[in-house]
Amino acid sequence: MSDFFEQDDVVKEYDSVIVRRIWTYIKKYKKLITLTVLALALSTAGELAVPIMQKHLIDDAIITVNIKLITVMCLILLGILVVVFAAAFVQTLSSSLVGQCVMRDIRLELYKKTLFQSTSFLSKQPVGRLVTRLTGDVETINEFFTTVIVALLKDVSIITGVLVTMLVLSPALAGVVFLCSPPVIAITVISRIRSRDAFRRQRTASSAINAYLSERISGIGIVQLFLGENKSRREYGERNKELLNANLGEMLVLAVFRPTVEFFGTWTTAAVIAVGASLFLRLELSPGELIAFINLTAMLFAPVLDISEKYTILQQAMAGGERVFQLMDTNESITDCAAENEAQNKTENKNQIKGKIEFKNVCFSYNKDEPVLRGLSFKVEKGEKAAIVGYTGAGKTTITNILARLWDIDSGAILIDGVNIKDIPLAKLRRAVLPVLQDVFLFSGTISENISLGVPLSKTQIEDAARAVNAHKFIEKLPLGYETRLSEGAQNISSGQRQLISFARVIAHNPAVVVLDEATSSVDTETEAFIELGIETILSGRTSIVIAHRLSTIRNAGRILVLQNGILAEEGTHESLIAQNGLYERLYSLQAF
Repeated sequence: MSDFFEQDDVVKEYDSVIVRRIWTYIKKYKKLITLTVLALALSTAGELAVPIMQKHLIDDAIITVNIKLITVMCLILLGILVVVFAAAFVQTLSSSLVGQCVMRDIRLELYKKTLFQSTSFLSKQPVGRLVTRLTGDVETINEFFTTVIVALLKDVSIITGVLVTMLVLSPALAGVVFLCSPPVIAITVISRIRSRDAFRRQRTASSAINAYLSERISGIGIVQLFLGENKSRREYGERNKELLNANLGEMLVLAVFRPTVEFFGTWTTAAVIAVGASLFLRLELSPGELIAFINLTAMLFAPVLDISEKYTILQQAMAGGERVFQLMDTNESITDCAAENEAQNKTENKNQIKGKIEFKNVCFSYNKDEPVLRGLSFKVEKGEKAAIVGYTGAGKTTITNILARLWDIDSGAILIDGVNIKDIPLAKLRRAVLPVLQDVFLFSGTISENISLGVPLSKTQIEDAARAVNAHKFIEKLPLGYETRLSEGAQNISSGQRQLISFARVIAHNPAVVVLDEATSSVDTETEAFIELGIETILSGRTSIVIAHRLSTIRNAGRILVLQNGILAEEGTHESLIAQNGLYERLYSLQAF
């Protein structure tokens, strides 16, 4: 499932399954759809009525020089044009409104689906492509309804109405039009095939250049540090040229198709005029019928052009819809059976989590056949401060991920207060177990919003949390204090300040268990000193697991767990582990120099 985003090379021209799924969203707006269809029918009928009125105006009024009738019929014709304009306005407005509502519904459902996917699934997906699913691909579905379906219905209605009207007015001239149609049909089929191939080339080139841009812009600092600007510019130029050629190929198809159809349309009109003139001279056709027929011929070829030019949009909609519904059908969320059981039984376990942690023979791997934890077992008592150390890759950070069920373990069990965490509702578990991760992430918004994260906390509670981690002083010095807005990535404050805010965020939510994962690894010495001053107060009364590479930060931990290759190698206090002269002593000695 993780590679479903890569399916960008083959697109169905029309997928009835996708259309039916889109329809499930559209049909909720029955009133607007009914209004759209009625307005479309009225607009189409009005357009078809214009040539008929022109026929009667010429034959019944102008030729007979009936001024009064000319005036009346001109007013009627004007009225028809006004109705066509009004109907077209209503149809465009209502169809656009349906499209926007459908996009809103799909975006909301897709975002909700994405939010509840597992970290395992999300970690394998490029962020840029996830964003594209929620924006660009959803937009193609809007175009499918507002541009393709509505236009197709109108074009088919006009073509059908024109052909029927032609047969009624003059079967002979209708036969001329039919005889001239095969070349137009042939060029339309050829254009459709060429357009499909051009679209696929354009789509492949576009995906390649987007992927390249995303990677290079994200790593622009590395590009500059290693003087790779010129090389990157050349590589981008090559991909840009491929996209240019693909776009030109698509434009070439349209550039050839439209003039060709217009040529055959003009040729058909000329044939109609020639044959019609002959019929008129033999008094088998009136002037009004001939003029009406000429106008009907022009009306016939405009929808043919429109339908063919909507073909690329149809392909884009099918491709976008396919990717949107693939993501929507992906179900790799963390199973929350406990919450489902509570909902079914309409009961809620109100027992608060106290914080006793136990790992029982826990095995875990991010990738199959690459185990990270191999039968790990240990206990942390309620209120105890335990530290976890080990070489890189020993599985320290993994403990943070699996304790909060960001990932599910392969085997074994993790217990909190004697209860398997799989039997605790996710919402309850994650309120009770909060980590401070290595990579601090703050949202663009105010500092106050980043501390509360949507929880209704009072200003006093937010400030108390900041004071507890010695963040209040620097926040107060900012121009707007707690209402200072952070930029994207919070780049307008220092890394140490970002870390302090993340500390305050955890304390404000008052969890029973706190996991400090390399919590001071990205701060300077002075800031670290501020953190250390308040850290004991912060963790007082809470179960805490401190993960650190710098062993000096955890010397006073009640118990230190030493991991090696995913198993518990040593356990004890700092002094006892030093005395063992084992793995911990080697780690400590290495850092002492």
